[in-house]
Amino acid sequence: MRKVILFEQLSELAEYLPADMILHLQEGHAEVFESWEGIDLLSFDWCDKGSLSAPPAQVILVLTGQELFLICENEQCLQNVEGIMPGIQYEEAANDRILYLFFVNLIRGDMKYLDRLEEQITDAEDALILSPAAAYRSQIISFRRELLRYRKYYKQLDVIFHGLIENDNELMDAFTVRQFHILHNRGECMYAHVQMLRDYITQVREAYQAQVDIEQNSIMKTFTVITAIFLPLTLIVGWYGMNVRMPETEWQFGYPFVILLSLVVCGICIAFFKKKKWF
Repeated sequence: MRKVILFEQLSELAEYLPADMILHLQEGHAEVFESWEGIDLLSFDWCDKGSLSAPPAQVILVLTGQELFLICENEQCLQNVEGIMPGIQYEEAANDRILYLFFVNLIRGDMKYLDRLEEQITDAEDALILSPAAAYRSQIISFRRELLRYRKYYKQLDVIFHGLIENDNELMDAFTVRQFHILHNRGECMYAHVQMLRDYITQVREAYQAQVDIEQNSIMKTFTVITAIFLPLTLIVGWYGMNVRMPETEWQFGYPFVILLSLVVCGICIAFFKKKKWF
């Protein structure tokens, strides 16, 4: 027997599952993988790649010798699960085989999705180096949150696949166990890919910060050069601004001389800074 139900319909399973397991599920104590007497209990947070803004919804799978139950946290999760469940052509298949096909459909296309995500991160990195705008900073944060969610998701699947491979309750035949070995290896590859992308996005964030620092240093250098050019002029102004009688004040060319002196000082400073390649 197979059923896909919501959490609030757990009471419908009372005739198939022990009462303490029903209570265990109702209280929300389900772990990622649990092995009961003659029952495998699996739990993971659904990662809907079509709507990453939606909060993750828990999915619980209960496999016994005769039954397979899929319990969903909400209606959207229920629709997602029913959408990837094997079709009518698998009605005669054993429950362990149906469980295997469910997980195959669950992670189908995930590697391509992660490859596209890597390309998006690479494009964001290129754009960020050219123009480190605030929009790219929020994009980096979005990538980090998304990858954190995937990391948790694939870690849960890794624990589930490992537990199923152990097959302590002997609910699966040898062929299905071998199939789950392959699925486990595939899941590990995707988990490693997510870890690599998390390291990559960390490098992108550091590159972004370095680019911001470079721009800030460039601005500070410009202000420093401007300040250094006008510092001698400030000295000249202070000198001739004193209320002291000076010979230059009586000279008919005194005013043009001060203007010329100021221009010469500015020219010398600019030539010196250019020679030092400070701007």
